Amino acid sequence: MSSQFEFLRSVNIGQYLPLNSPLHRLDSRARLILYTALILTITLAPRPLGLAAALALALLGLAAGRIPFGYVLRGLIPPLPFLLILAVLQIFFNSNADLPPVWWTVGSLRLTPGDLAAAGMLLLRFTSLILALSLTTASLSTSDLITALGSLLSPLTRLGLPAHDLALVVQVTLQSIPQLALSAERIAKAQAARGVDWGGASGGLFQRVRRLLPLIIPLFLTSLRRAETLALAMDARAYGDSLHRTSLTEMHFRWQDALALVFGLAACIAVFFFKG
Repeated sequence: MSSQFEFLRSVNIGQYLPLNSPLHRLDSRARLILYTALILTITLAPRPLGLAAALALALLGLAAGRIPFGYVLRGLIPPLPFLLILAVLQIFFNSNADLPPVWWTVGSLRLTPGDLAAAGMLLLRFTSLILALSLTTASLSTSDLITALGSLLSPLTRLGLPAHDLALVVQVTLQSIPQLALSAERIAKAQAARGVDWGGASGGLFQRVRRLLPLIIPLFLTSLRRAETLALAMDARAYGDSLHRTSLTEMHFRWQDALALVFGLAACIAVFFFKG
């Protein structure tokens, strides 16, 4: 019964796994570039075969990082209902699919092979994106991410752009995902202890959504309180007082990093030349 309140178990995006794998031993800048290229490749892949190849790259990265597939697949459960709803909307409101034959027609709604192909592409793309994001956060800690991002964006500081502030925004965003899940879990348990009927999965989709509405306001207030505390802590530590920041971590780019970067970027570029 208590498993219905364990929201954090189903959220693996933003959780780092300190494993001893070849992927974890790469330079953080190389990993960041590879993951960014992979996510862009999945987002922009125009053809089904290329998108399937991008998914294979994400699975290959999970294997190289020795990340348990069960752990990653568990993260697909929370967004699955929303993905199915988007797929259904894509089927019936896909204006670019005019491929014959028309299998089913009701008024202005019709079902064609192009509609099913568009829905399949949407599901495959979002599934691949979730796997890629899980790979990124599981093998790249927030400290490594911020250090790598600050190093890669450091030339922008000469132009007067706040590169370190951008890195901080990314860090806070990634850390807020598991924190929101943990806060939602605590609020739900507190409400259940005071007699709120959560009822598990019974009552249908509408009832389940209705039971989540009392969770939104306290979760929103908790997030605002946490943001205010973070801002006060940054002010107390004089964040932003100096434009020239140094890093405690020294990074070293090796030939293994260059080799992984070349092969990874070449694979991502090759995805766009797949036909089918």
